[in-house]
Amino acid sequence: VEVRTGTEPVAETAIHLTNNLSQAVNVYVVSGGNDIFVKQVAANSVEHVPVAGVPSGATVNLRAVTVDGTRTYTKNNVTLTSMYDWRLP
Repeated sequence: VEVRTGTEPVAETAIHLTNNLSQAVNVYVVSGGNDIFVKQVAANSVEHVPVAGVPSGATVNLRAVTVDGTRTYTKNNVTLTSMYDWRLP
């Protein structure tokens, strides 16, 4: 009898985001040409943002857009790990 518990666990990747802006930002991970919305981070705050569906070691682009849509911040060719530190601005 073979017993399985499901798919193999994937190491969690996350972004440690420090938002020093005066407004909230929507945070996206761009992987394989697809924008993945991960979280809205409040103004002047620090958040641990888990990134589901992207394995540790994957190279992605990060994007944060202010909630009013006037400013976009990007960080390209980031290798995601269990905790990637990103500060805005």
